[in-house]
Amino acid sequence: MTHSQPSQRVVELRILLNQYSYEYHVLDAPSVSDAVYDSLFQELKSLEAAHPELITSDSPTQRVGNALKDGFQKVTHHSRMLSLNDVFDRADVEAWVTRIDKLLPGATHEFFADIKMDGLACALIYEEGLLVQAVTRGDSFVGEEVTANVRTIKNVPLRLRAASGFEKFLEGRTEVRGEIVMLKSEFVALNGRQRAAGKPEFANPRNLAAGTIRQLDPQLVAERPLTFFAYDLIRDELSDVPTNSFAYEALSALGVSRNKQASVFSSVQDVMHFIDEWDEKRHDLPFNTDGLVVKVNDRAQFAKLGIVGKQPRAAVAYKYAAEQATTVVKDIVISLGRTGAATPVAVLDPVVVAGTTVQHASLHNADEIARLDVRIGDTVVIFKAGDIIPQVESVVLSLRPARSVPFDFERALRTQYPELTFERPDGEAVYRVVGATGPLLLTKAVEHYASKAALDIDTLGEKNVVALVDAGLVQDIADLYLLTKEQLLSIDRFADISATKLIAAIAEKKTPPLERFIYGLGIRHVGTQTAIDVASRFHSIQALQAATLDELMAIDGIGAVVAESILAWFADPDNEVLLDKLSRVGVTPFYQPKTGSLMGKNFVITGSLEAMSRDEAAEKVRALGGGFQSAVAKDTTYLVAGGKVGESKLKKAQAYGTQVINEAEFLAIISER
Repeated sequence: MTHSQPSQRVVELRILLNQYSYEYHVLDAPSVSDAVYDSLFQELKSLEAAHPELITSDSPTQRVGNALKDGFQKVTHHSRMLSLNDVFDRADVEAWVTRIDKLLPGATHEFFADIKMDGLACALIYEEGLLVQAVTRGDSFVGEEVTANVRTIKNVPLRLRAASGFEKFLEGRTEVRGEIVMLKSEFVALNGRQRAAGKPEFANPRNLAAGTIRQLDPQLVAERPLTFFAYDLIRDELSDVPTNSFAYEALSALGVSRNKQASVFSSVQDVMHFIDEWDEKRHDLPFNTDGLVVKVNDRAQFAKLGIVGKQPRAAVAYKYAAEQATTVVKDIVISLGRTGAATPVAVLDPVVVAGTTVQHASLHNADEIARLDVRIGDTVVIFKAGDIIPQVESVVLSLRPARSVPFDFERALRTQYPELTFERPDGEAVYRVVGATGPLLLTKAVEHYASKAALDIDTLGEKNVVALVDAGLVQDIADLYLLTKEQLLSIDRFADISATKLIAAIAEKKTPPLERFIYGLGIRHVGTQTAIDVASRFHSIQALQAATLDELMAIDGIGAVVAESILAWFADPDNEVLLDKLSRVGVTPFYQPKTGSLMGKNFVITGSLEAMSRDEAAEKVRALGGGFQSAVAKDTTYLVAGGKVGESKLKKAQAYGTQVINEAEFLAIISER
């Protein structure tokens, strides 16, 4: 290979990688998979390592630099990064427009409206199209240079994209202003990793984004998933950007991400309709917002209107009402994660916050409970951290019940999990199960999911599960559906036939019966019959996820302990992520109403049967539409008395009027149907 060949190849690779990045981040329409991008990226990285003289500052490989030794330098903004006056209702917006009309009599206005992002304001300066500096807002006059950290943000172009009609923006100085945010999904995933590592969780995406950008080590910044969205484009020549809507058009052409919701309106009425529309829909956005920005669209008019203090007259920030509510803590239950971490969950009286009904909130750990001094029976203020995660903000002490007592975390662990021992390692905030490592708990969870009573995945027995977990191919049950034949063949236990068979067996279980799926999730206290009862009541996993404590307890056979255990499982953010992942890999449980000759009849077996095991008997009863119970209750139809009959069950049957039959009579009932 001659020297000219790698020099040409690196140019081709940079152009192609930048195009793929533009398609992914700006157009939301990637033309290649992540694997293709990663492969080409690695080729470029290898070429540059072999030929360091070919490295350029705008190469996709050069995002992460060295740690800063002397902190951040102060930088004076070319023009002030202004803040906006807040408005809160239609009257405020109309008053703002009236003031504009007085200052520009006879002028016709267009209004440009966009979602206001809750992040860290930052200015990106490009010279001849190349990113040379990134500066935070600071006090609006002077900010801090954070160029090295901003370069690590994957959707920030290191060089502006050449586009027909926008060539002037690649000449001289072009400034792009916007917000650095952390998307909701990334925030949830990051906190999940924090919990798994026994580290404290972050409070909200906005503070995390701001704190991350001020880290002195770009490598740490690169490990946190930040995103940049532009909201302004500035040139020295005002006529280069005639309107705010043109600015957005230019940003997209230049390869810079910006909001897709922005619109232009000709009347206050249309602006208010847009505001009302996003009051309902804002919770579905990928980032956090507390309102909208409304500007005069024409930049010349904007400039004429001038500035008062730190705020321009030509723009306002419409703020939505704060998303908080009060409710009562009915109980505090503890959920066990797949790593053995014990997470306390507040069970709440249902209350609507940020457009959704909240009935449980994570309390994170014992230290957080102590900090808040939250107790059972307390009235608490609830908010949604990052607009998605319900959390307890504070306790209304004046409404605390007279006989309330502080929550004893260790006592609750002993009460709720008497068979387990917990410890809190030095320097950690989380209690964990003693002797149960993450891999061990994961193995048990996968075994349970694949078991005969759950999804009944053929050939996925204990040894194969251990092999998959040990090889790192399965981090949760959803990963089963992502396994490939090639991955299995890399493990000694699998040959061509066995690998093919297992992949097929897993694929067959993508649409499991709802009750089997619920049981397979491994929710504490939820056995096969409880799973059937729950499935019969709610008919979908989404409906069960939204169930209230009272709705669960209204099901025969489900008391407070089981109901709270179900609520706690669905309240665990790790489990929310798991369910989302299962959905994304195509797992769709279905509910089929039970039919059969034993509908409405419930069976309990005491003692042993000769003809079949208890599990086989239960399966037969359920197949015929009947219920199989572990203990005699008021609704038990038959008590099947096998060998070594339990006296307590016979006494209960007598008290409830339950018919007692022997094994032969039981076999006759199930065989004649």
